[in-house]
Amino acid sequence: MRPIFRPSSLRHSFATFIAGLALTSTVMIASAQTRTPLAASVNTLIGTQDEGNTFPGAAAPFGMIQASPIGSHYAGWRYGDDKILGIGHSFISGAGCWEQGGQVSVLPVTGTIAPGGAFDTKDAKSFDQKHYGARYTIDAGGHQAGYFKARLTDYGGIDIETTALPRASSERYTWAPGADTGHVLVNVAQANAKHRVIGSQVRVVGDRAVEGKITTLSFCGGHQYSTWFRIEFDRPFTAFGVWGQAGGTAGARFSMESEYEPFNGAWVSFGLKDGRSVTATTAISHVDIEGARNNLRAEGLRDGKPITFDAMRMQAQQTWDKELSSIRIDGASTDDRSVFYTALYHAFLQPMTGSDADGRYRGYDDRIHRADGWTYYEYFSLWDTYRAQNQLLALLRPQRARDIGRTLLAIDAQNGWLPRWGYANFDTNTMTGDPVTPFLVDLWRYGALKGMEGAAWTALRKNAWEVPPLTSRSEGRAGNANYIAHGFILFDRTFPAKGMDVDPQNAGSATMEYALSDCALAQMAQSLGHPDDANTLRTRAGNWRNLWDATLTEPESSFVGFPHPKMEGGDWFIPPNGHYSPRSHYGFHEGTSWQYQWLVPQDVAALAQAMGGREQMGKRLDAFFAWDEIGGDPQAARKAWVNGAYAYYGQYRFNPNNEPTMHVPSLYSLIGQPWKTDGVLRAAQTLFTNAPNGVTGNDDLGTMSAWYLFTTLGFSPLMQGTGEVLLHAPRYPRITIDLGDGRTLRVEAPTAKPGAQESVAAVKFDGKPVSNVWMNVDALRKGGTLQFALTPTPDRNGWGTHPQDAPPSACPVTQ
Repeated sequence: MRPIFRPSSLRHSFATFIAGLALTSTVMIASAQTRTPLAASVNTLIGTQDEGNTFPGAAAPFGMIQASPIGSHYAGWRYGDDKILGIGHSFISGAGCWEQGGQVSVLPVTGTIAPGGAFDTKDAKSFDQKHYGARYTIDAGGHQAGYFKARLTDYGGIDIETTALPRASSERYTWAPGADTGHVLVNVAQANAKHRVIGSQVRVVGDRAVEGKITTLSFCGGHQYSTWFRIEFDRPFTAFGVWGQAGGTAGARFSMESEYEPFNGAWVSFGLKDGRSVTATTAISHVDIEGARNNLRAEGLRDGKPITFDAMRMQAQQTWDKELSSIRIDGASTDDRSVFYTALYHAFLQPMTGSDADGRYRGYDDRIHRADGWTYYEYFSLWDTYRAQNQLLALLRPQRARDIGRTLLAIDAQNGWLPRWGYANFDTNTMTGDPVTPFLVDLWRYGALKGMEGAAWTALRKNAWEVPPLTSRSEGRAGNANYIAHGFILFDRTFPAKGMDVDPQNAGSATMEYALSDCALAQMAQSLGHPDDANTLRTRAGNWRNLWDATLTEPESSFVGFPHPKMEGGDWFIPPNGHYSPRSHYGFHEGTSWQYQWLVPQDVAALAQAMGGREQMGKRLDAFFAWDEIGGDPQAARKAWVNGAYAYYGQYRFNPNNEPTMHVPSLYSLIGQPWKTDGVLRAAQTLFTNAPNGVTGNDDLGTMSAWYLFTTLGFSPLMQGTGEVLLHAPRYPRITIDLGDGRTLRVEAPTAKPGAQESVAAVKFDGKPVSNVWMNVDALRKGGTLQFALTPTPDRNGWGTHPQDAPPSACPVTQ
């Protein structure tokens, strides 16, 4: 049962395998007939607490608009917020920066709007949403995919319901009996507590519409951008007015204010005697006001009138049912299904549709372009998504992945450079390294760039060899000069940044990231017929060794050899205390040397050698994962690993809240201990629960959710550009994955039980034994049956334990 939220009270043989499969299939087919629709299995409250930073309101798959409550939290709203300040219409799911969440804050209220009234038109502060925001309850059933419902317990009780299609959303407000008049406040000067509105306009149009423009400051103190909107009501309002810095003016239709006059908005009033419900249909655009109007006409209106709320909700939830049915799982409890399908839901929220219904979009050159026959996307958290979510979309949604790739190439063409963290129509330059390279190379490797390979290679080569000029907003590989000349990025905390982050200020981790990206790009270069560049890139892929300090000893663990940032001239960086600690914050972005030491998926054999051999690497992994604790009790993971959503520094353990270490469980399998990979993944799965704190840190635009999904499916992506996937124990006895074009991948493990400690004893694909711990994704993309025999007692000399069972290094060390 879903929680009610009231903030005011707050080796088995394959013969056995087949027999088990026959037995379980009948049960699963019977139970499937009575299952809850998948949209209703989603719990959108998951991740709204403990800095998961998801939003609970309604959104369509990859939608442009979201209709979700605004509270005081910087991400928009957090479970436990005292009040709903309004329903906003632009949210990012799971990001970790401020200045996000909200815009066009709409709230139904009651009370007099007049001089001296509940909303005193002589006092602009009475139109502050922190003042008029309402207490509320959210009951079971009110937080599903495509639908949100809350009751405002203030103002006599008002029900708010929201739903959304890709470019239009709908809200239904139902006032309780007793009120003769209901008002709807449209606040354009305030979003959440930290989302700065630089300037805003609002206009009341006729007797059924409000429209306007909001210019805000983006994500992590970034660039300004504008959002246009239009709201249409399903019946005429009887009164209206606007408010601004000087107060409210009844009957006025237009108001415009700047950041320094923080109050601006409009109200419309409705008589409630002939009906207690009002529906507001909203569309937004990043192009212009006509774009918002077109989006509303295309998806929010029918025969010139707003679609009924129930009709839009039905369409929205049917769309989600279809999207979520891409993966069907058997053998899961109700809670387990909610966790799984909520993760899939979160992975399908972004990137977000950026082109309007007529195909127009605002490019990175701030000009209007048109996507003809394809969808242009916005909001690319590439540092996060290149590690898991990108591959999930490429596998499940190849056409969307193709449009995503096409979008990035359009950005390069219009901007002159590929982005790092693309917001609306500009690069925020948030995060470090070179994430766009492994991201695009994997889209190529998964077949999403067919016909665009040449353009992709040209853009990626430029990005890998050059640095954007100071006149460009893009930062690119800001550390490239020394990296190309000397094989590492200079550590310089004073290096000028174009945004919040820049590579030389995080030179240790950025060097590791560049080397990984070079290896990924080498795969593409070789395949496309650029052998000289491929050789150069493979050599550069070994640059992580230039930062490997073979003499750096950590007293706490006695391990020797760690990455260590270098200064100009190649001297090791030494802090004032005279000793560099691998647990320190110096030179590593959102992590430590302990965590980034593993970021060498391109050459695990060389990494093991640097650590003293496979046995020593295994011991270091055991310390990293607290194997003595979680190996016997997966539930110990929370205590052993979780130190807080943003506890990036001072750490030597696995951080399940952040991306740099999400590939590390696979390293056990690559050094002949696959049962430990299974054990770590089982432990990690315990951190994802059917509760608001069911994600222990930022979900980062669905990439942590995508990682969780891969841990359950029995395979996960390995080194970018290779197309290799790691095989490990699936969580469920039967998983069916639709790959499109009639292709289906079935994953079968009849003895699997969610939460049970099981490891892989044997694997078959389409009836043929697989002795390796990995497969090529091309085989999986064609469809077929991947069969696992699981055992509670691992054979330490069995499946996957021999050196030849691991994939060869993508970019091996060359002397």
